[in-house]
Amino acid sequence: MTTRRAMLGAGVALIAGAHSTKVKAEAAPYPRIGQIRRLSSKLDAVLDVTAPIEKLTDGIMWAEGPAWVASGGYLLFSDVPGNVMHRWDPKTGKTDFLRPSGYDGPPTKIFREAGTNGAIISTAGELLVCDCGNRAVARIDLVTRKKTLLATTFNGKKLNSPNDLVEVLRGPLKGSLYFTDPPYGLEGMDASPAKEQTVNGVYLLRPNGEVALVDGSLSFPNGVGLSPDGRRLYVAISDPKRPVIMAYDLGADGLPTASRVFFDASDLLKAGGPGLPDGMKIDAVGRLFASGPGGIMILTPDAKLLGVIETGFPAANCAFGEDGRTLFITSNHIVARVRTKTQGLGG
Repeated sequence: MTTRRAMLGAGVALIAGAHSTKVKAEAAPYPRIGQIRRLSSKLDAVLDVTAPIEKLTDGIMWAEGPAWVASGGYLLFSDVPGNVMHRWDPKTGKTDFLRPSGYDGPPTKIFREAGTNGAIISTAGELLVCDCGNRAVARIDLVTRKKTLLATTFNGKKLNSPNDLVEVLRGPLKGSLYFTDPPYGLEGMDASPAKEQTVNGVYLLRPNGEVALVDGSLSFPNGVGLSPDGRRLYVAISDPKRPVIMAYDLGADGLPTASRVFFDASDLLKAGGPGLPDGMKIDAVGRLFASGPGGIMILTPDAKLLGVIETGFPAANCAFGEDGRTLFITSNHIVARVRTKTQGLGG
């Protein structure tokens, strides 16, 4: 079966027929890479097409899960197959934060990706991660690095390999987490003998530890995001046969009352853009900064594609940081950043 990284890496051609601005590499403290592709004049209120995309670090097997730690002024991100979480800051560059980040037991052939994946800093200032190797959603103390597993099973069976998560920021469900559980961490993925769940699910983890199934019909659920009012859930599907972002209208209990395809990235994939729908973040007015064919797609709440931030490699995920207007991007073997004109949700 085709692996996720192979699927995400398919194609390197640029999306045709749109205005683009190449960024020169000579004049920045960090190397400048890629380009910003402008597909609508409305992008100008969000992002300057001449803004440099800066490569901050590289040498990573598969970079994922960026999370900005405001209290310390640094970025955390994971090398999922490398089973290490890195820290980056302007003074020290890339250093190890946690090794191993995920599975730390005896040698096993169960996992193809044993590290941590998606990560966020909660409103309480805690590091919350999807831990492929422990098949769990977990909390990691930023000082002691102690890990607490928050969810490991559903209906008495082990989760597959939790991939990405988002926190509910307001309302009666505040502090709850939505997370996805595809089989990417397991060797053989859907065919793995270690796979206990019959579905690749999207779940709701409530503060009391209860786990509820949101959707069990998806092939490869991946990135997740919530609208600013918390009433719409977005889920990216990393499936080359159906590269879409789903939208779910949520009821008072946090479960969906309706669902639909929000954005279909098939045309971008056919045009040769590298990557598939993957991780995402939302800005304060509800725009999506979502990984997809070509890079980070910028989508309005009514699914209009404004532009694409293209690093030249498949983009796995992104996160707002610094003053909330810098977008950090994990893209294949590199981590990059670009300044925006908007504010990340919660940042």
